[in-house]
Amino acid sequence: MNKEVIIEKVIGFLIEEFEVDGDDIQPDAILKDTLQLDSLDYVDLVVSIESNFGVKLVEADFAGISTFQTFYDLIDNKLKLKV
Repeated sequence: MNKEVIIEKVIGFLIEEFEVDGDDIQPDAILKDTLQLDSLDYVDLVVSIESNFGVKLVEADFAGISTFQTFYDLIDNKLKLKV
């Protein structure tokens, strides 16, 4: 799966699951602030990633995640490790 497909899928389920405006999801936007994430929302986010991409995320994976771009990169790297 190429990065463009990953980004499209992520944006699609973020709009649906977190009721955020797609225009607010920019590569350099802050993930937590844009989605107004609390601890329960992170659980929903992890479940969405697992169901959409078949990869598992753990709390430590989010340590370096600040922007949507770093989030896309995390998913891309997890998918590469899965193969």
